[in-house]
Amino acid sequence: MDAGGAPSTAGPDDGVSETIIFYEDRNFGGRHYECMSDCADLHSMFDRCRSIRVESGMFMIYDRPGYMGNQYFMKRGEYSDYLGMTGMNDCVRSCRMIPVHSGAFRMRLYEHFDMGGTMMELTDDCPNLMDRFRMINFNSCNVDGHWLLYEQPHYRGRHYYLRPGQYRSFSDWHGNSSRISSIRRLMDL
Repeated sequence: MDAGGAPSTAGPDDGVSETIIFYEDRNFGGRHYECMSDCADLHSMFDRCRSIRVESGMFMIYDRPGYMGNQYFMKRGEYSDYLGMTGMNDCVRSCRMIPVHSGAFRMRLYEHFDMGGTMMELTDDCPNLMDRFRMINFNSCNVDGHWLLYEQPHYRGRHYYLRPGQYRSFSDWHGNSSRISSIRRLMDL
C-alpha cells in the first residue's frame, strides 16, 4: 500500500525506478495510486484521474484498458489539472512505462503496407514530414528506439507511441489513418 491507501506496483529492481502518481482530484488531492511499471488495467485502482505527478521517467497513459484508446505522453513534471491540459476525459485506464533507449534511433517509414513502396529513413526528430519528404501518408514502418508519431506538424494533435519493432500497417500502432505529419524520438527528458 502507498501513503494514500492504494496498492502500489513495483518495477524491476535496477536501482532506477520510474514513478507516476495518479490523483483523483485536481491539485494532487484525494486518493492516489503510485505506479512504477506497465499496468494494463488501472480501473480497479481509482475511479477518476484529475491530476498526475511524474516523479521520474516517461509514460504513455491511455483512456482504455489494454493500452488502447486515446494516448497521452507524460514526462517528468506536475500536471495539477490533467483534464484542462489534455482535453481528455478523467478516465485513465492503463499506462505504459517508456524505457530509456541506449542504442541508435532509426525509423524507416514506408509508403505502402508490409514495408512496401517508397522508404524514408529518420534518425532524428522531424517537425514537418511534408517539408522534409514531400509525403505525409505512411502505411508501415520499422522502428529502432522509442518514438512518438503526431498527426499534425510541429508535434501537435493526436499522437502514437511506437516501441522497437515492425509495424506492418498503421492499424498496428492504433492509428486512425496513415497520415503522420511529425515525429519525435523519446529520449531521457
